Amino acid sequence: MQYRRLGKSGLQLSALSFGAWVTFGKQVGRSLARNLLATAHDNGVNFFDNAETYNNGVAETLMGDVLADLRFPRDSYCVSSKVYFGAVDNPLPTQRGLSRKHVIEACNQALQRLRVGHLDLYFCHRPDPDTPIAETVAAMDTLVRQGKVLYWGTSEWPAEAIVEAHRVAKENHMYAPVMEQPQYNLLHRERVEQEYAPLYDTYGMGTTIWSPLASGLLSGKYNQGVPAESRLAQPGYEWLKEAVLEHDASRLDKVKRLAPIAAELGVSMAQLAIAWCLVNPHVSTVMLGASKLEQLEHNLGALALLPKLDADVIRHIEQAVA
Repeated sequence: MQYRRLGKSGLQLSALSFGAWVTFGKQVGRSLARNLLATAHDNGVNFFDNAETYNNGVAETLMGDVLADLRFPRDSYCVSSKVYFGAVDNPLPTQRGLSRKHVIEACNQALQRLRVGHLDLYFCHRPDPDTPIAETVAAMDTLVRQGKVLYWGTSEWPAEAIVEAHRVAKENHMYAPVMEQPQYNLLHRERVEQEYAPLYDTYGMGTTIWSPLASGLLSGKYNQGVPAESRLAQPGYEWLKEAVLEHDASRLDKVKRLAPIAAELGVSMAQLAIAWCLVNPHVSTVMLGASKLEQLEHNLGALALLPKLDADVIRHIEQAVA
């Protein structure tokens, strides 16, 4: 495993990490979750990602139970949660958003579900138009000073909102956001590579990127349709299927053009797509998801491909998805 600093902080995360979105509590039960986390940890993964809204808190409860069962040393891994959407269906105004009340109460609830004394990383899952950024920054600062959160950050925030959060933090001597969690893959690049470009050097922001396979599209498994066991076939994720497969038909053509490049390198398309994300020096960690143990083991093999991604190979990849 390789380890990378989370931006300019001193925290080092494994280049590949593991997330619970969609799978935990739906496709993945306790036994498989135990095997997945154990395999990830055995392979050097030290960051496990979660959120209050993942299966309305069930994903955090499942992860917390498994982590307690496995008895990993607490200083050998990092665990995260995210706040914004709430953990119940049809949440009341006080059960969602980034108000001081919800940010702090959601943190306490996540600590209980995950069965830990502190969150290593805590993300504002989306910007909240109904809450002043200054209020959210102050709430996060409180949690850091209480020792309940070690590093806080944002997820899918516009760059100007992140800049404002840093301004508020600096002027009021508060803890500023350390990381952003954006989607990043061969088909979704503009925000990480262009919009956030000024943030890396100016504020030292790190990124914990999600969906390196564009919800499985870049693995090639949807080239001939939607497999019944895939996440796009899961009830309640029709919106994701539409976004991945139906919004832009040209995306599938680009994926098919990547196949011969992967074949020439002797790797799978999934490994190629994951390794490509790691070429970007501003990517602190690439979050993997898996509903099968062999899927996780296979994707962890993407690290071995990195030395082969020279300028010539990268150029061919760029031409395929242009």
